[in-house]
Amino acid sequence: MNQEAARRLGCLLRNESDMAFKRRVPLLLEYLELRERDRILDCGCGMGFYLKALSVLGQYVLCGLDSECNPLRFARRELRDGAALARGDILALPYADASFDKVIMAEVLEHLEDDHQGAREVCRVLRAGGILALSVPHSDYPFCWDPMNCMLQTLFGHPIRRGPLAGIWANHYRLYRPAELIEVLREAGFSVEDVQEHTHYCFPFVHNIVYGLGKPLLEHGLLPEFLSRSAHRFRSDENTGNPLNPMNWVLALLNWVDRFNDVRDLSDKRSFVNIVAKARKV
Repeated sequence: MNQEAARRLGCLLRNESDMAFKRRVPLLLEYLELRERDRILDCGCGMGFYLKALSVLGQYVLCGLDSECNPLRFARRELRDGAALARGDILALPYADASFDKVIMAEVLEHLEDDHQGAREVCRVLRAGGILALSVPHSDYPFCWDPMNCMLQTLFGHPIRRGPLAGIWANHYRLYRPAELIEVLREAGFSVEDVQEHTHYCFPFVHNIVYGLGKPLLEHGLLPEFLSRSAHRFRSDENTGNPLNPMNWVLALLNWVDRFNDVRDLSDKRSFVNIVAKARKV
C-alpha cells in the first residue's frame, strides 16, 4: 500500500476504538493486491466499512452482501451509488461462478452454521487465481479482551453467546485456531498463502466496552453529538482531534496500549484476538 493510500485509510480509521479491527483492516486490504477495475465482493459486508475504504482507495467494481436488513440499510445510505448491495445467504451466494476477482470476508465465517459450505461458495464465485482476504476470531484470545467469557469457558466450558455480555463469542458458532482455519480453506479449494495471528495486548474489557456498550449507544443516537463525531466508525472526517473532547482521550489511551503489539516481541505469546489469512483459488 503506497503512502497516499495509507494516509487515506488512516483518516478513515481515526475514530476506531476496536484496536484489533484497526490493526487488521490495512492487512486485509493489502492481501487483496488491488488493481484498478477489480471486481470485489465484501461477503458479509455489514454496514459497509470495507466497501467505503475501497471506494476511497481506487476505482473498483464493488459488491456487498449481507443477511441482515438494518446494516444493509445503513450501508446504502453511507455508500449511495458506490457499491451494488444485496441481501442474501452466504451458503448459497446469488452470483454466477467466477463473478469476482477478489473477495473480502472479515469476521464472518464464524457466524455460519456450515463454515465449509460458506468457504466453498466463496471459492465458487471467485475466478481462478482470485484472492480471498479473510479474518476470524482466535480461539485462544487474550484474557483482557473478554475476561467474562474467558473465565466462563475455563470454569464451565460454556461462553455467553447472546446479549451485551457476549463478548468475542457474540452470535458465533465457533472460534478458530490457525490449523483449523487452514483446513477449512484448503478443503474449499484454496491455496493458503499467508496466515497471521493479530493483537495480543489490549485494554481490559475492551470488546464489551466497544460492542456491548458503545455500539448500542451510537446506533440508538444516545451519545451527545460532540461525542458521536469522535466515536462513530463512519464519521472520522468530522473528528477534528480536539483535545477537550473526552472521546479523543479514550482513543489516545487505546492507541497507547495497542502500541505494545508493535514494540514488543510477540513470538512467545499464545493468545491473540484474530487470525488473518490470504488464500488464492487454485
